[in-house]
Amino acid sequence: MAIINIAPGKTRIGWIGTGIMGASMCSHLIEAGFACTVNNRTRAKAQRLIDAGAAWADSPKAVAEAADVIFTIVGYPAEVRSLILGSDGVLAGCRKGNVVVDMTTSEPSLAVEIAEAAAKLGVAGIDAPVSGGDVGAREARLSIMIGGDKEVVDALAPCWEAMGQAIVHQGGPGAGQHTKMVNQILIAMGMIGVCEALLYAYKAGLDLETVMRSVASGAAGSWMLSNIGPRIIAGDFDPGFFVEHFIKDMGIALEESKRMGLSMPGLALVHQLYLTVQAQGHSRYGTQALHLALASMSNIDWQNR
Repeated sequence: MAIINIAPGKTRIGWIGTGIMGASMCSHLIEAGFACTVNNRTRAKAQRLIDAGAAWADSPKAVAEAADVIFTIVGYPAEVRSLILGSDGVLAGCRKGNVVVDMTTSEPSLAVEIAEAAAKLGVAGIDAPVSGGDVGAREARLSIMIGGDKEVVDALAPCWEAMGQAIVHQGGPGAGQHTKMVNQILIAMGMIGVCEALLYAYKAGLDLETVMRSVASGAAGSWMLSNIGPRIIAGDFDPGFFVEHFIKDMGIALEESKRMGLSMPGLALVHQLYLTVQAQGHSRYGTQALHLALASMSNIDWQNR
């Protein structure tokens, strides 16, 4: 396909999905000077973008008809399939030369399917999941993991740079999603370590803030410990990323691992523990709510300690 010249003031952006992360990411594109058309299941959640100058469209198809580059970021692969491949979806409204960028954490195989369906229309399909949570989205310092045609990925640089800092092309269609699975596996392993360490410190009668000053700056230090540890200590389980979405991500990683013949016992354990978090009614909490499930196993009421 011919590569379009993507630039603020020239390229029209479509955006579908204005949740915790999507709304902030889209706002950065508007601030960078891109004309934008938005759609979301609940219009009220897109209102601040409309107030900032975005136009509203009633369907994914209508978004595509009004845009050159269409971004999507929703919750689940089934939603991605419907809004991109459905009869009233993005591809139904695309023209030759359009670019469709799915930033949802989704199935690598679906990313390949979308890229292949798009190519038949002369459209580029790019998978570009992100890491960094609500804070990274607000501060435009996301890590963006990208799969798809390199020329198209390079042409999208003004968009990537408006939203993130670590912008890496990983390979062909699906490579971005595979990289995100690597990211989620690392987060799952890191989270259980932070939670168990803080529970140990608490049960040993240590002052948690004082412990953090020692361990966070040493060999045990990590982004997870320094950024999530204080939130757990403070009893802050508000979502930067929902438990229910993390369960979905781990499920994808486990299915991909099974397909590749990989044994992933650590990931399987953390996935089961997060199902416990969900069963306790915390599916819309942040991923740090794993701590609540682990605390309850030791009969610790963390919120009222």
